[in-house]
Amino acid sequence: MTTRTAQAAAELPLNQILAGDSIEVMNSLPEASIDLIFADPPYNLQLKGDLHRPDNSKVDAVDDDWDQFSSFRAYDRFTRKWLAAARRLLKPNGAIWVIGSYHNVFRMGAELQNQGFWILNDVIWRKSNPMPNFRGKRLTNAHETLIWASKSENSKYTFNYEALKALNEGVQMRSDWVLPICTGGERLKDENGEKAHPTQKPEALLHRVLVGTTNPGDVVLDPFFGTGTTGAVAKMLGRDYIGIEREEAYRKVAAKRLAKVRKFDKEALVVSASKRAEPRVPFGQLVERGMLRPGEVLVSPRGHVAKVRADGTLISGEARGSIHQVGAALEHAPSCNGWTYWHFKRDGRTVPIDVLRQQIRAEMV
Repeated sequence: MTTRTAQAAAELPLNQILAGDSIEVMNSLPEASIDLIFADPPYNLQLKGDLHRPDNSKVDAVDDDWDQFSSFRAYDRFTRKWLAAARRLLKPNGAIWVIGSYHNVFRMGAELQNQGFWILNDVIWRKSNPMPNFRGKRLTNAHETLIWASKSENSKYTFNYEALKALNEGVQMRSDWVLPICTGGERLKDENGEKAHPTQKPEALLHRVLVGTTNPGDVVLDPFFGTGTTGAVAKMLGRDYIGIEREEAYRKVAAKRLAKVRKFDKEALVVSASKRAEPRVPFGQLVERGMLRPGEVLVSPRGHVAKVRADGTLISGEARGSIHQVGAALEHAPSCNGWTYWHFKRDGRTVPIDVLRQQIRAEMV
């Protein structure tokens, strides 16, 4: 950590809810101090009149003052300002998630690109239990869109690929997420028993975002904190959070919620590491350390054999080269992962050479 970064971290109001306008508060925080921003800004729904169900009961729609803008131009000006403030706060390798509906997400996407963010993915959150379209004049609006972007094209952003794959039962995580909206016991209520916030996001959504794109100890900023879903999940997962919220009623609900949240134990916070992030171990190091001897025979699952040479290469008939090159040549394939392809024999058992690589990696921790 550089002196500048350490100083910025020391000045941050970690694990606090800051009162005030999101843009003004963001501009008061130290530059390049945030690892990830999750932003759920006003959607500018442009609702006109009340909405009723078929039984004539009124729908509790988003008609709060904070979602009211006089025009698209006014909303674009607001979006431009808060994204500029967010960009200033992100570390060089930081990233941002924004979430919205068809009312605003395209405008946010354009402004992200205008300001130099690099869009990594758009994610469709498909709601398994969406609110019906009561008027029957449009399709049921059953999804929202998230945009994940790095600060720049060259940012080395965090992506815990293996962790998300593990969450998805060993299958690569896709960009369409089927999750329910916030209901039941998770839906926070105010003193009158009404919904504390009309657009409270489910913890499952933030869990996936934070497990996939942050690490324990990272600083996560939510400039539109609401009732604190981002902070609650960040606290559970061992991340530091900063929330900004101008509405006092929401701050009170969020503070009460966060006081009840407990951080998971250290062992539970560890997620499956990306294979690309693991330390590189040359095959030759196994030979240098005597874990495999020159002249030792390796075998493949299909019965191919090769001899280990003193320089860490293999030879099998006319094929010579690295563990990957020789495996590919024998299989007549464009590539081969030699670490899983080749095996050695010990005490009558056949063992993948990757076991030896993992032993060396364990010593590096």
